Amino acid sequence: MPTTEDQQNPAEQHAQPPFPQQEDEHPGYTENMDPQPDHGEDTYRGSGRLEDRKALITGGDSGIGRAVALAFAREGADVVLAYLPEEEEEARRTVSLVEDAGRRAVPLPCDIQREDECRRLVDRAVHEFGRIDVLVNNAAYQMAQPKGLEDITTEQFDRVMRTNLYGMFWLTKMALPHIPEGGSVLNTTSVQGYKPSTHLLDYAMTKAAIISFTQGLAGNLAERGIRVNAVAPGPVWTPLIPATMPDTSEFGKQSPLGRAAQPAEMAPAYVFLASQEASYITAEIVNATGGTPLP
Repeated sequence: MPTTEDQQNPAEQHAQPPFPQQEDEHPGYTENMDPQPDHGEDTYRGSGRLEDRKALITGGDSGIGRAVALAFAREGADVVLAYLPEEEEEARRTVSLVEDAGRRAVPLPCDIQREDECRRLVDRAVHEFGRIDVLVNNAAYQMAQPKGLEDITTEQFDRVMRTNLYGMFWLTKMALPHIPEGGSVLNTTSVQGYKPSTHLLDYAMTKAAIISFTQGLAGNLAERGIRVNAVAPGPVWTPLIPATMPDTSEFGKQSPLGRAAQPAEMAPAYVFLASQEASYITAEIVNATGGTPLP
């Protein structure tokens, strides 16, 4: 788990806005960001909570996915990392972090908008590890449209839906035969699922659907001993932000803590929900919003 020498004021623990205004080509690249995101490289210390677990993480190249992969590895898990082909360089850095923790990392470029690619991803995970103890549906696409609905094209809407919902649906359905009793499914939703921003309307729609999917599937799988939970982050400083948002200078300032989260601050929630310590927790949405109240 993350450790520090002393207790810290959470409002001051990480970089606070204003940030330098910055833009990046989608899907965004960590090395171009200022300040650099913290994935827990220097702070996360494992304690064997996921010893010998086998995890499949989508969007595992950077951001929250990288932080979760690092934390899982330091807790004793091996991981399959799914990412877009253009994120190969980012993925190699995540692989190094996992391997430095003494665990196996299997990188697999794929586009989960396609059903056949989802099948290939699950088949590869099962071929490598024999099972999937933890499925982390984390990959997502967004593109801000400041004027709202009228500027969302059918092409964008389709990409958001297929990445955020179709991919999650296909992967979960395909992975289920390979998830043993005691395994779990973890989905990444968002504060947007409860409090949608007008410039992220299509993205917010999918995040609300993920909440419903999580809670419904949890009831469906309870008798099989498989838990289903989700994490709802608030603003998190990841490469997706400068690649999709028109103004990054004040990003995160709206949260009660006055700043965006770092990816490292999200990872402990995923570790806890995947661990046996959360054995009585299913159908739960863990809100990690920096103080923004959610239902």
